[in-house]
Amino acid sequence: MSIETTGPGLWLLIAIMAVVTLLTRYGGVFAMSFVRISPRIESFINTMASSVLIAIIVPMAVSGDLGALAALLVTAGAMLLLHKPLPAITLGLVAAAAVRYGVGA
Repeated sequence: MSIETTGPGLWLLIAIMAVVTLLTRYGGVFAMSFVRISPRIESFINTMASSVLIAIIVPMAVSGDLGALAALLVTAGAMLLLHKPLPAITLGLVAAAAVRYGVGA
């Protein structure tokens, strides 16, 4: 089965992705409503979130370009100094843009 990626097919694909996203989000909340959140479960959930973040960041650090590496280093440094994620992410984005703009010019 294939869906055309132009015209109505594009909107159908977007709708399917939205429904799948909603089902996974609400499905997780529904499934967790049957689980008693003990300190052990809470620790697992917090650790799992960190693991997902590391799984995203490590490949970027290993195989990313200079802009990705700059973003990673600046974001990490800003997070250590500021202890606030939004300004740290913003500084990381600015660093990546500055490096990529400087390289392309």
